[in-house]
Parts: sequence; structure tokens; C-alpha cells
Amino acid sequence: MASVPADAKSNMNVEHPTDAVRALFQSSFPTVERFAELLVAEGELRGLIGPRELPRLWSRHIVNSAAVLDFIPEHAQMLDIGSGAGFPGIVVAIARPDVDVHLVEPMARRCDWLEHVRSELDIKNVTIHEVRAEQLHGEGQSDIVTARAVANLKKLIPLAMPLVMSGGSMLALKGRKAADEVSASRPLFRRFQVDKVDIHEVASPMEDESTRVVELHKRR
Repeated sequence: MASVPADAKSNMNVEHPTDAVRALFQSSFPTVERFAELLVAEGELRGLIGPRELPRLWSRHIVNSAAVLDFIPEHAQMLDIGSGAGFPGIVVAIARPDVDVHLVEPMARRCDWLEHVRSELDIKNVTIHEVRAEQLHGEGQSDIVTARAVANLKKLIPLAMPLVMSGGSMLALKGRKAADEVSASRPLFRRFQVDKVDIHEVASPMEDESTRVVELHKRR
């Protein structure tokens, strides 16, 4: 596995996980840590993460991605739209080996990265799709569809809800303006069979700011 030389690491202001983060991931923590090491070693070089993100790699990206974990049913099939560097899809796949995780990413170089991560970390429950999400409309539906930093809800609902099976949910990771996005997108709810919306505030073990998980339930 690729690693960062010790002298290079000393010149990086790379964030380190806390004991609370270790407790959050429990037995999956070593693999999550290896994922973080791969990102430190190759993320900037591959254009996946900027140097300014390294000081908050754990809090802003890895822990943030973990906010969806409690809202995914056991043994569910999950479709992650715009997986990019692997947030939240790879984090979920590592932490929840019971979940069948499908990563949807249209850019070839990012799919190459996701394949590299899957191979290096020996992740068995991941399938990678090099397509745009809308290309999958009519091809099948999943229990859960996740999205992080893809689009605002007005754009995300037409993209994601057709991929959610009846009775399933879309989980969108959002910031402080989550409620405003929900209000602005309400005219779309009936058309895309959104039955109910919950905004979950998930506290972070590393920072004061909570993550908002917007859960849109699809009508049965």
C-alpha cells in the first residue's frame, strides 16, 4: 500500500483521529485509517482533495460521511451518487460490511481511484459504476440513495429519487442551510413521491458543528 514518507508527513498539517473517532468506527477503524492514509498519500496528486483539506480530512470528510450510518437499514442496497474520492460511499462500505454499496461516478480518473481503494483495502461489498446518475434511471432502484456535495435538493431530488425504491430513502448530507433547501424543494415532493422529510442533526466527535442528514422517504 502506498504511504507518505515520514519526513513528508512531518511537513503536512494532517489531522489525526481522536479516541472518540476510534470508538465511532470500532472494529472498522483500522481500515478507515488506511483509507485516510491513501488519501494523504495520493489524494492531492490525483486531484481528489486539495492541500487545504488535509488539516480537516477526518472531521470534514471521513467523520462527516459517517453521519449517514445510523439511517441505513441492515443488509440494505445503497447507491452513492457522485462518489468522487469515496465520500460517503467508501466510508459506509468499510463501516457497514452488511450493506451492498454501489458507487456512481461519471469521471474515469475518479473511478480508477475508487477501484484502487477497493483493491488496496480489499473491500468486498463495493460495485463501481462509471456513469452519470441519470443514466441509471429505469435500470433499477435501491433501498437507500446517498449524496454528498453533489447539488442542492432542488436539483438532487429529480436526479436521485427515481433511483430510490418504494419505501426507501434518499440521504443527503447537508450543512446549516438544510432546512432552507427542504423548503425550496417542496414543490417537487408530490411529483417524485416524497412522502416525508426528516432533518437529522448528527453531532460530530471532532468539532462543534453538526452534520445535517436530510432523509427523504419515498412513498410505498
